Amino acid sequence: MDQIEPLFPIPLLRSPQLLPPSLNEAAVAAIRNTRTEGNLRSGQLFHTEVADPRDNELFRQIAELAVPKLVDFGVLLFGEKLRWTVKEMWTNMLETGGNQTLHSHANSFVSGIFYLTPSHPACKTVFVRPPGGFDFSFRHHTRTAAIGPFNAGKYVLPEAEPGDLVLFPSYLYHEVPRNQGEQRITIAFNAIPDQLDCWGYRINFAP
Repeated sequence: MDQIEPLFPIPLLRSPQLLPPSLNEAAVAAIRNTRTEGNLRSGQLFHTEVADPRDNELFRQIAELAVPKLVDFGVLLFGEKLRWTVKEMWTNMLETGGNQTLHSHANSFVSGIFYLTPSHPACKTVFVRPPGGFDFSFRHHTRTAAIGPFNAGKYVLPEAEPGDLVLFPSYLYHEVPRNQGEQRITIAFNAIPDQLDCWGYRINFAP
């Protein structure tokens, strides 16, 4: 009997309602009263400064909730429970008409997004198949062609509710299409393990 094996899949973890409503509301209030700076590519996208969670009480509480999920997610990536650190966090405030261009996160292994407000269906986070070296140079895209996990070029994250967390490998490119709804607020972060060991050749990381 034929079998299909999902070779080398890319993991993406969704953790619904990880942030309790009280902390979610406190985060939204604090972010709306914090100084922001504009995004270089979108006039309707604003960020707070990148911060070390150890220096920000609100971010520290949020990061502590993420760490157990990072440990579990790290087992999928590296096969072992490692000690993980959220090394930096920042917020994204996407106003009506704004978008986030395609990008990935450097100098980290796992990145995450906490969703704090509802998102308009048009601006769901979109993840893109890694470019280069992983696909044929030919494509077959027609109106009748079925799209599945083995031929799709993009994955649109299902609607995320306030308090939800999403984790993904930092190399995975992602974007947010033009926001056709009200203000959309998220907290993004990058995380690293304390070390990686390949048969005794150990690399240590520190935030």
